[in-house]
Amino acid sequence: MNLMNAIISCWSGRSQMALRTLYLLLLGQLVSFSLALSSFTTAVITDLGVDAPITQSVLCYLSLALVYGGILLYRRQRLQVSWYWYLLLGFVDVQGNFLFNKAFQFTSISSVTLLDCCAIPCAIVFTWVFLGTRYSVWQLFGASLCVLGLGLMLLSDAEMAGGGGPRPLLGDILVIAGAIFFAMSYVGEEFLVKKIDRVEVVCMIGVYGLLVSVVQLSTLELKSLESVKWSTDIILSFVGNAASSFMFYTLVPFVLKLSGATMLILSVLTSDMWAVILRIFCYHQQVNWTYYLAFAAVLIGLIIYSTTAKDLLPIPALENGNYDVQYQRLDDENMASRGKESFY
Repeated sequence: MNLMNAIISCWSGRSQMALRTLYLLLLGQLVSFSLALSSFTTAVITDLGVDAPITQSVLCYLSLALVYGGILLYRRQRLQVSWYWYLLLGFVDVQGNFLFNKAFQFTSISSVTLLDCCAIPCAIVFTWVFLGTRYSVWQLFGASLCVLGLGLMLLSDAEMAGGGGPRPLLGDILVIAGAIFFAMSYVGEEFLVKKIDRVEVVCMIGVYGLLVSVVQLSTLELKSLESVKWSTDIILSFVGNAASSFMFYTLVPFVLKLSGATMLILSVLTSDMWAVILRIFCYHQQVNWTYYLAFAAVLIGLIIYSTTAKDLLPIPALENGNYDVQYQRLDDENMASRGKESFY
């Protein structure tokens, strides 16, 4: 009987683990699909002759602020983290989006979606320095292969005679810079969603991202918007981009909270394969053989990195050490009893 119970318990544990893994994989693929769709709509907007990367971000952040801000107002929930941390996170995220979207003006969708792999080594460095995470030699070797793939991609775009866009090298540099900002954003968001309410985090990214985007738009993009000849196709492309970006920001905190930035980045990288397939079969463009070699190097590096991953060290606690998310009503009684639980 004891043996039977042990077998049943072992089988049940493995089934639950398999279901959890499947759930994470499906959730990660939804994130990847939303990012691929966002990249596709950005490429469509560029093909229609519109140069408005900041406007795309404004629509995304506005939708986040309205939806999740409405949830916070309904809950009458106090902020758990000081506003200036959210301002910093919003600024970093806006720059990542701006550089990423701007890159479509100069290089191909394949280069944009493949070069964002640069976020992996950047995330390793940032988590090592700021969160105290330590990685094995095999993990670092896998990350090195990813960097090698990035170098091959740069070589490929340099050799293509205009096939990768009007200024492919400039576009590649913009993508890499955007990936660095995205890595900082992912690490900061992971730190927050594992400690406080994800609704607050997404809402504040929307609010302060919108604020930063409006300031940049007023100084950098007004003339470009005035020259746009709006049509149904352009409007629908902007709406599609905002909807796919909203889905991406909504799903990312779930993956970060359940498994961390590693699972998120690995899941997002599957969109690169879809982008290459899209370029071959939908755009009818030729792909340089170096692309395949670069993608193979990145893929092998990711496999080595993921299969040799150790349990990450705990993220440092907030100042008050309180990990529980508690809704704080804005009445006098709860303000007195909960006031010390906020992180300022």
